[in-house]
Amino acid sequence: MSEIRPETPRSVYNEGCLAAHALDLLGERWSFLVIRELIFGPKRFGLLRAGLPGISASVLTQRLQGLEAGGIVRRRMLPDPAEVQVYELTEAGQAALPLLEAMCQWAVQVPGHDPTKFISPSALMISMGAMIDGAKAAGMTVRAGFDLGRETFIGGIEAGRWQARRGAAEGDIAFTGSANALAPVIYGPAPLRHWIDSGAIAFTGDPALGQRFVDLFSLRPR
Repeated sequence: MSEIRPETPRSVYNEGCLAAHALDLLGERWSFLVIRELIFGPKRFGLLRAGLPGISASVLTQRLQGLEAGGIVRRRMLPDPAEVQVYELTEAGQAALPLLEAMCQWAVQVPGHDPTKFISPSALMISMGAMIDGAKAAGMTVRAGFDLGRETFIGGIEAGRWQARRGAAEGDIAFTGSANALAPVIYGPAPLRHWIDSGAIAFTGDPALGQRFVDLFSLRPR
């Protein structure tokens, strides 16, 4: 792939409004989802594109250009022996996580959401942070691993919040399956034992603790 040359961000709205400025930076199609895919750490171009199956290589390159020019994404080379280029969020880009969670909380109130469509591993982890019932989670401490195929995560419940990061899928409990297979486990009405017995996912740990964990999440307005 040829080297990306950052372009100067263009002003679409030509307003002094801060919301308009944010949309100048993030409002183009795919831009915000690129941030979603980088929120848990740097990725190579191929892995980044795998989380955005509807995007072409050329459009992804253009969006990375714009986000880099806006100070939201940067490139760097991994040290030996990898010596590959990765993309990562700047501090400003990382600060978009609350925006992603707020968008999830807003979108669940609006008709038309279809959870059977593609869900990326990062999207599932972010949605869990948005849709946890903080009151039910208060006082509960648990570490949960997620092996989602191309990506693995370790997360925990702390102070009523779900905090996830990329890492080995180990913990008090662990789930294995695609993000689309695990979404109904986390959010659906069927008990965890149903999904384990059906073979839809793999689970390790105490099923009772696993059930308490998934009961913390629901696709209901907060």
